[in-house]
Amino acid sequence: MLKLIRNFDKREWLYVFIVLIFIVLQVWLDLKMPDYMSKITVLVQTEGSSMSDILINGGYMMLCAFGSLVFSIIVGYIVANLSARFSKKIRKKLFNKVEELSLSEIKMFSTSSLITRTTNDITQIEMFIGMGLQLLIKAPITAVWAVTKILNKNFEWSVITAVAVVVLLAVIGCLIAIVLPKFKIVQKLIDKLNGVTRENLNGIRVVRAFNAEEYQENKFEGVNEKLTNQQLFNQKAFAVMSPVMYLVMNTLTLAIYFVGAHLIKEAMLVEKLQLFGDMIVFSSYAIQVIMSFLMLAMIFMILPRAQVSASRINEVLDTEVSIKNGTLKENKTDEVGTVEFRNVSFKYPDAENYILKDISFKANKGDTVAFIGSTGSGKSTLINLVPRFYDVTDGEVLVDGVNVKEYDLEFLYNKLGYIPQKAVMFNGTVSYNVSYGDNGKNKDLKLIKNAVKIAQASEFVEKMDDKYDSHIAQGGTNISGGQKQRLAIARAIAREPEIYIFDDSFSALDYKTDYNLRKELKKYTKDATCLIVAQRIGTIMHADKILVLDNGKCVGMGTHEELLKNCSVYKQIALSQLSKEELNNGKSR
Repeated sequence: MLKLIRNFDKREWLYVFIVLIFIVLQVWLDLKMPDYMSKITVLVQTEGSSMSDILINGGYMMLCAFGSLVFSIIVGYIVANLSARFSKKIRKKLFNKVEELSLSEIKMFSTSSLITRTTNDITQIEMFIGMGLQLLIKAPITAVWAVTKILNKNFEWSVITAVAVVVLLAVIGCLIAIVLPKFKIVQKLIDKLNGVTRENLNGIRVVRAFNAEEYQENKFEGVNEKLTNQQLFNQKAFAVMSPVMYLVMNTLTLAIYFVGAHLIKEAMLVEKLQLFGDMIVFSSYAIQVIMSFLMLAMIFMILPRAQVSASRINEVLDTEVSIKNGTLKENKTDEVGTVEFRNVSFKYPDAENYILKDISFKANKGDTVAFIGSTGSGKSTLINLVPRFYDVTDGEVLVDGVNVKEYDLEFLYNKLGYIPQKAVMFNGTVSYNVSYGDNGKNKDLKLIKNAVKIAQASEFVEKMDDKYDSHIAQGGTNISGGQKQRLAIARAIAREPEIYIFDDSFSALDYKTDYNLRKELKKYTKDATCLIVAQRIGTIMHADKILVLDNGKCVGMGTHEELLKNCSVYKQIALSQLSKEELNNGKSR
């Protein structure tokens, strides 16, 4: 928690200081009231006292109460503002941190967990600052100040108050020891609940197609039941605190009056009135002491969960980013649009086996280099090394003759047009998705239309109700898989990059659309380098260079014709898709 609190800026620390001053004034006014009450008690019992004196002291009590109320409102407003500002800052910092993490670091946390940390966990911190901060300041000030007020007033009353405080501390200590470990379980169960919900929503079509609604409901119910039972246990444990507090507080008041009555009875006549006034004041201050511990108890109800949430947030913020940003923002060489792998080997962090082993090739400007192989051969992993989604384990990857690790990431990404294996659509219009991010800078509708046309997407976009202003749902759920792929390709084309990276980006297209798209793309990108991962021989057979991967190794490199003669793995893949006549003619089905 303290680690997060260090994120307070000067303005927020100023707010804390103002809150401290106002709380001190509020406590001073609260503790001043028993003094006036004591005077009124003495005046009422003293013969010859005037009503005006009683009313004046009563008026002072009302002013103290009103002043305390005003300070309480101001403190509440400032703290609410402080907690909202702080949670906004931490939420932004957490989101930006996740944006910086490489894919290997993101995999350390599940998606549902990252969502929970960005929402629920930060809400717990906000609640703690909003409610706990003022109690955390007010409780010790009230307790210490009230104790100094009753110090040396009466030994018996002091012992009774001390016993009450010890009982309260024992109860609070036991509850913290029991409940604190349970809060960690609660947050993990919330992660799991979010994960099950997200899984169900993402796979809703499969769930319905396989009549698995009841299975999913039972799965959700199991996690939900565990979370509910854990929350009930925590709430029941804390429910014990409130009655114990009030029992101790009322018992303390009763004990003070009981002992006070005995002392007054045994005292001399002259001392009775003073002793009675002291008893009234002492009971008021003793209640203030107990109330301060009651406030501490409320903090201890909020703090454990906030502490767990803070640890989870810090876990993400403290994660070291393995992909370090370079400094190069300009080309050092005369090379443009080149991609070179030099003895590249790669394995995932903490993995024993290499995914890629000793891969070497070079793609020059205007070249089309394709990668093919069986599932799990490392094709997608290989091209993900170019935009530094991962860093190589051995060897180096060069773009324009410079190691990608030396580039400023933003500068490197501006050289690339990346189309992922799974087309990603964002909530917005067709134009918004095609001109997404930096694509939208200084790009007019004419360029967007041209990109859509080249990607063979104008056919269905022009038929939509609002055409380029038509709405695309998050994830592209209102368009087909092939349409999503074409819009994703249009997004890369609109970027006008030096290097295109197609990660199996044609798989959802029919053969005719695939052929027409590649034909138009070849014309438009004749001066750009294309790296293509594909499963279809027809998609890559006209590439300038084809790399055949098998178990992470390059087992063949060359043109389509060369590989048919020299690479048995490639020939086997080719014959599984095309007939000998089609292969010999160089045409796809």
